[in-house]
Amino acid sequence: MKNSKDSFRKFVSYLNNSDQEGGYWLPNIQRPFVWKEEQIERLFDSILREYPIGTLLVWKTKSKIRRRKFIDNYKLDIKLTDFYVPEDDKQKMLVLDGQQRLQSLFIGLLGSYEKKELCLNVLSGDLVAPEDIRYKFKFIANSEIKAPWFKLKDIVFSNKEYDETADLIKAKFDTDLSDVDKKKITRIVAKLTRIFGTEENLVYQVVDSVDNSELYTEDDIVEIFIRANSGGTPLGKSDLLFSLLTSSWDEADEQMEDLLETLNKTGYNFNRDFVLKTCLSIFGKGAAYNVEKFRDIKTRQSIIDNWTLISEAIKDVKDFIYGKTFVKTDATLPSYLVLIPLIYFRYHHKDKWNSTLNIPNYLLRTLLASAFSGSPDALIDKCTKKIDETKSFDITEIFGVIKADGRNLEISRDTVLNTYYGSKQIHLLFNLWYNFNYQPTYNQNKPQVDHIFPQSQLKKIKVANPETGRMDILKYKWDDRDQIANCMLLTAQENGSGGKTDILPEVWFADKSKDYLELHLIPQDKELWKLENFEKFVKERKKLIEAKFDSIIIKN
Repeated sequence: MKNSKDSFRKFVSYLNNSDQEGGYWLPNIQRPFVWKEEQIERLFDSILREYPIGTLLVWKTKSKIRRRKFIDNYKLDIKLTDFYVPEDDKQKMLVLDGQQRLQSLFIGLLGSYEKKELCLNVLSGDLVAPEDIRYKFKFIANSEIKAPWFKLKDIVFSNKEYDETADLIKAKFDTDLSDVDKKKITRIVAKLTRIFGTEENLVYQVVDSVDNSELYTEDDIVEIFIRANSGGTPLGKSDLLFSLLTSSWDEADEQMEDLLETLNKTGYNFNRDFVLKTCLSIFGKGAAYNVEKFRDIKTRQSIIDNWTLISEAIKDVKDFIYGKTFVKTDATLPSYLVLIPLIYFRYHHKDKWNSTLNIPNYLLRTLLASAFSGSPDALIDKCTKKIDETKSFDITEIFGVIKADGRNLEISRDTVLNTYYGSKQIHLLFNLWYNFNYQPTYNQNKPQVDHIFPQSQLKKIKVANPETGRMDILKYKWDDRDQIANCMLLTAQENGSGGKTDILPEVWFADKSKDYLELHLIPQDKELWKLENFEKFVKERKKLIEAKFDSIIIKN
């Protein structure tokens, strides 16, 4: 393999273009595009600062490989299956490494992100620290673009000389520009023209299976893909394992996408990682990830042959927890891994699934006590082994396995009261506490955790510094401010613009009904709502919270 070079402007024109060596496409083994707006903006800042962005890896082949187009107009709810290209045995170029960068370039130079186009502030570019943004890029809706922001694509793909383009930009300012700003605009347009248009700054390597078919077989390509991606952070290990599965199963990507879409319709966040780990457990390979497991043809074939049964088991467990337990959304499911033993049992003992008792109790204790936290792969294996031995989901036996593994199952007073704002468990407790709709039709209407005594007000309270005597030490640290006793769950309307925000409790609760106060477990003594009585308020509210959860506060 040898390095080839092209300009950014020329190379993006190759994407999805069958006239250029058959076109440049994405193979089915590539995972979905995951970069956010800020990551794309940073990439373009790096390019304009002339930082290296790495070498791309491209596979030249005539194999009938399922492939898809690069996405020009990106949307968060996009389906990869809409971009598949019919299989053929014609020559084509498939990008093995560099998808996130190339897709970002395509969106920024020729497309859009959520109907917004990439713009550059033509007055940016002043020297900054290396970690800061020097050239300001931003995705902006067409109707909101105005100087000093201009569409990047209009500059990079302009057919005029750079100084003519710069003059057109200057003419669009409503205010008079200083000589310094005029020079800055000319320089930045010249730099854009040079870096994106004239210089060959994009470097890529071609793995040629057309002229070297014996050297680079399809199995070699999968291995090259894994080795090229395993050292970087953008690609997870589950993606590498999935690449091995897709090499022998053309519909893998489509089937996985359909399953995840079905599972997540009601507000969960199941992902490929979870599904693959579940597959390994179901077939007795152990929950721990290992590339060798997916290199095993028998394991891959077992997943392919039994995919319908696997999908049914996962969906059945999901339907159960959604319909019959308090765990109804992603916010209330701190660890998805607690579900793997349940899915294992449902897969191998379907006839016993509907008669199994105590599953809500299993979920409650394992989730609140974080029993599957850390690295639980060995624990999952022990649980599935116990299921094999008893041929049942006996909660006493499963709890015994968890305790023997040295893990906690205690839901004590401290388990509840030491839950904090931002923790994975707080929504789980609030879901038990409140009867709010955790999955409204409009995503922005989801209930929100709010501080009763606003953080901004508590941070103003200072005590004397023992060393200097100055009143500059925070009296209430984060654990005082963020404890569950200072938190409540509000609807998005209550906590949005014109709502609770930073209002003190003595004002917010003043006109609230008795039912409202009881719902939120607010002490009725109005004196406790005053800022100076914060500690007394917390003490009394802890008693109410403890009483609320009395039925679940149990010991091992």
